[in-house]
Amino acid sequence: QVQLVESGGGLVQAGGSLRLSCAASGRTVGNLAMGWFRQAPGKEREFVAAISRFGGSTEYADSVKGRFTISRDIAKNTVYLQMNSLKPEDTAVYYCAANTYFSVRFQPTEYDYWGQGTQVTVSS
Repeated sequence: QVQLVESGGGLVQAGGSLRLSCAASGRTVGNLAMGWFRQAPGKEREFVAAISRFGGSTEYADSVKGRFTISRDIAKNTVYLQMNSLKPEDTAVYYCAANTYFSVRFQPTEYDYWGQGTQVTVSS
């Protein structure tokens, strides 16, 4: 069983930066495909970024491309989401997720394990 715990959310002004962390236990992140999703009030959960199972590729939603970076530290068994140039529309609860597919997946239903979420609020 895989457990995921997010941290690093908070309140930031537009144009600022945050780094989210997702600490995994039960399995190494080096053997998992990892993703970040977000959900704003009244909206569906949406894909933000993902890294493939063995780290060979990353994918980003168009809305965050060039501003967000997903990475992982196998020694710390942690995945990160570096978020720069934040905008008010980035405000949401951000979730870390994992699956055992080899390639990047974009749909929430394709992920087996989820963290509890961390709130990110960007003020204008």
